[in-house]
Amino acid sequence: MTNPFFNLNYEPALESLGNDFFDRVQPANFSQHTLRFCNNKLLPILGLDSNIVADKHFLDFGGHFRGQQSCLALPYHGYQFGQYNPYLGDGRGFLYGQVRGIDGQLYDFGTKGSGQTPYSQSRDGRLTLKGGIREVLAAEALHCAGVRTSRCLSLIETETFAREDELVRGAVMVRFSNSHLRFGTFERLEYYDRTDLIQQLLDHVIQYYYPHLWQQPDCYIRFYSELVQRIAQLVAQWMAVGFCHGVLNTDNMSITGESFDYGPYAFIDTYNPTFTAAAFDHQGRYSYRNQPSVCRWNLAMLQRPLSAVIPVSEMEAALDTFSESYTQYYHQQMLYKLGLDRLSVWETEELIDLTLQLLFLTKINYGEFFCELRQKFSLQWGKDANYILQDLKFLVSGEEVTILKRWCWLYHQLLVERSPEKIENIFQRLQQANSMVVLSESKIEHIWQAIRENNYWQPFINLIERLS
Repeated sequence: MTNPFFNLNYEPALESLGNDFFDRVQPANFSQHTLRFCNNKLLPILGLDSNIVADKHFLDFGGHFRGQQSCLALPYHGYQFGQYNPYLGDGRGFLYGQVRGIDGQLYDFGTKGSGQTPYSQSRDGRLTLKGGIREVLAAEALHCAGVRTSRCLSLIETETFAREDELVRGAVMVRFSNSHLRFGTFERLEYYDRTDLIQQLLDHVIQYYYPHLWQQPDCYIRFYSELVQRIAQLVAQWMAVGFCHGVLNTDNMSITGESFDYGPYAFIDTYNPTFTAAAFDHQGRYSYRNQPSVCRWNLAMLQRPLSAVIPVSEMEAALDTFSESYTQYYHQQMLYKLGLDRLSVWETEELIDLTLQLLFLTKINYGEFFCELRQKFSLQWGKDANYILQDLKFLVSGEEVTILKRWCWLYHQLLVERSPEKIENIFQRLQQANSMVVLSESKIEHIWQAIRENNYWQPFINLIERLS
């Protein structure tokens, strides 16, 4: 039987832009290929039947790279920790084909850890197995939480290699995303003063990823305006689920507003606004609380190359909506996690503020708090505030008691105003919005320790199943 991945109807969308946008590369030849993860849940999007796609097909496609499609390494630049870096690009991966899903959208296969490219600099072009596992877990956890994110199609363990005088287990991953294009793709073209290519790339992006705007008389500014809204919504989702990306350089910002590229990320254990996920972020530029302002700054930097086509004044006006839109999206996300939908502005702000105060003071695990709401919610909460959050897993004292009582009273009042049907809706929303899986750093380390020491994969498999 032919490999179903090789029979997909590939579109040379990015390749049609020409050689100014990529370099053709060859994947590394690995001596070992062990399939550690395959995402069968993505197959229906491609029109494939998981009963037909076998492990060998994943290995041939994403490990041996026996497909006929072109392997394209893309150059890009970016602002890294606020400083412009013109020496970037796909240093350990490539675009491995674009295919139209049954939903009509164009999707990219992109590799990570597939060997050196012209943009590797002095690096080895490899991916550690631990890094691959972390990306799989991040993508699945965010997807489970309703965040618009890239996913991992496959993770294949390859041979060990030396890094920093240590022998580490290697891997190669195939990422499944909306687009391989980044803010930094445009920034590189401005650096080389190629306004002609900026226009070409912008037309390409709108035609393929914002088709509802294509050939509209004001399509360029409408594209930027929509991107501002998409990024505002994305960062609001991150903040609500307690996710800290860690490295929000402009080269890690997708032009479609999709979340991707998970390196030193973390889901916050406790509500600590100053938390940073990357150990090398000494100034806290990419701290949890700074994510909205950093994303806005990145959008402002994108105006520089786009100004070759779009008037700056129009982009500034669009960007001015970011903060208000972010706040609205964040409030919607937080209310959803609390089981609620529409409240007055005062009620919304008061409830969210009390929730964050309670989380900050008690130091309860951020994810576990919402798990407790999901598990313990009862119709009795609408009858008596004393029933709310009884038998807490965390202890409160002093100022925490006052905040908890205020929170319980307000939540009770909101329930009293609702009919039994609407209270049932609250229960349903709590179930839908809050996963019972909290992806903590300690949980990831526990999984990795089992794999590293005993090659025991069951904890990883179990967690993936729970995230499904």
